[in-house]
Parts: sequence; structure tokens; C-alpha cells
Amino acid sequence: MATKVVGIVMHPTKNIDASLGILAEWAAAGGVTLLALDSGRAPAVGDIRLVDADRFRDEVDALVAVGGDGTMLGAMRLVAGRPVPVLGVNHGNLGFLVEVQPDELPAALDRVMAGDYQLEPHHALEVALSGDAGAGDASSPMTMLAFNDVSVVRRPGGGVVSADLRVDDTPFGYYRADALVIATAAGSTAYSYAAGGPILSPGVAASVVTPVAPMSGINRSVVLGPDEAMRLTIGERTRSAAVELDGQLVADIGEGSHVSARLVRDAAMVIRLDSARHVNRGLIKLSLLDLPLRPGQLREFVPAELLSRLD
Repeated sequence: MATKVVGIVMHPTKNIDASLGILAEWAAAGGVTLLALDSGRAPAVGDIRLVDADRFRDEVDALVAVGGDGTMLGAMRLVAGRPVPVLGVNHGNLGFLVEVQPDELPAALDRVMAGDYQLEPHHALEVALSGDAGAGDASSPMTMLAFNDVSVVRRPGGGVVSADLRVDDTPFGYYRADALVIATAAGSTAYSYAAGGPILSPGVAASVVTPVAPMSGINRSVVLGPDEAMRLTIGERTRSAAVELDGQLVADIGEGSHVSARLVRDAAMVIRLDSARHVNRGLIKLSLLDLPLRPGQLREFVPAELLSRLD
């Protein structure tokens, strides 16, 4: 792939100047133009042009997200209409999506320029909010994209989350719970899993709806196929609920509002330099979060040379 224009999406507060300096040196040596959003963080180092969001989306050949998983998700959303490859540099904590550590960045950039990588497709949820409480009206719904999950969460004193579920034109039943989580396969290991939902293989084009602390109605997860569209109609017991998209608050809704979601396949393309190593790292990180892997199984993911030293 001829990579001549690379967009940079930066964490708003973390100290990422060292990685920006590496990117600037690499770009100057390879004749690559670096772009960043003029509405975001101003880069402190390097020759990086600031452009508006439309030019950014139209001109970049690839993206580098410098931060954590949240920065990576934001980068993926930026180019979802034109899914160019996205490389993640981990300046965060766990980092399930981002693969490259800061000290690995120079070698990673050389491999990207040489085309020595794989592309990992990521599905997303196209989410539309309509009705009352800050979500617009039925004629002009608020439409967004979620790569992990969208959740409807009760606010203290605002009643429970009460909602009726329809899949396509078929009523599936109702929920009364503290929250409802709609997740992709990638997001199924997060909030949905913590609420008792199943883990979906990344190879599955599906979504899962999981209630959190259900009181009545549907009390198990519902897994939907890739072509099934779902709609939640918020009921009278919900005076105020928050809608969170990939962990970010986006709206408040209440009785009469609607939350619709459908799966968008291959909405983003993530650069993977070593898919097997990334999967192994992810399994170890999940085990630290109480995914049920036995200690003996974890040993399978430790490099042989390191394992011999530990033994």
C-alpha cells in the first residue's frame, strides 16, 4: 500500500511527545505528510498539518492512534465511512485494541510502509436515538457508531430501565433492569460479559443484548444475527436514563424514546503486525480480569525463552 498521507489521532492529555517525534522523523525520511484534526490536541513536536474533519477523512491513507483503546475507537469512528487502516500505539493501560508499544513504533512504521501487516476487520453498531430527552425527534434521529457497545443505564432516582425489544418486526418481550447493553463481538468481553453475557468469537458477525441486574421480563442475553435490526422502546417506568456509546455519555433519554441498532460489517480495518501475539496478549489481559483460563493454559501464551527463565 502506498502510504503518503497519514493521519494522527492523539490522546487529549497523555504525554505522547516521544511517539509524535518518532512519527515526525519517519514521515520526513519517507516523504509522508502527517495530518491531525484542527479541533483536537495541538501537536507539540514535528511537522504536522492541522485540517478539518472532512479533509482529514478524505485525504488520509492510514491512521495512527496514539493513546489507548479509547483513542483507537475514536480514530476508527472518524474513518468508518472510508475504513482506511488504523495502527494503535499504546499509551494507555490494558490496551485490548492497540498492539504497538511506544518502543516498538519505529519498526512498526517501517513494516507499515513496506506493506508487511495484516488487516483485521471490525464490525460496528449503527445506533439511532429518537424521541424525547435530548435525542431529537422521530423525524431527525441522532445516529452514531459504536465498535464495542452501547448501553442504556438508569440514573439514580430516575427509575429503572424499562424497554420493549423488537427484532425486525417481531416483538421479543420486555426488560426491567438497571441497564441494557448492546455489544458487538469485540465488545462482548467488556460490560456485557461483566453482566453475565456470553463471549462472542471475533469471527462472528453478531450482536448481543444483555440486561444488567434484571428484575423482570427478559433476564438472559439475546444474540442477534448480522442482518437483524433491533429496536428498544423506552417504557413509562424510565424517567431518565443515560446512553453511553463505547463508554462515552452521548444522550439522556426517557419514556417514549427509541434506541435502534443494526450491525455494520467491516466498518473499520485495524493494522495487525503479529496477530497471534496480539491474541495471546489479549487472552492474558482477559485472564487478569477473571476470564476463566487455568494457569496451565496461560503458560501456552508465554514465549518459550521467557518461560524457561521463569522456570
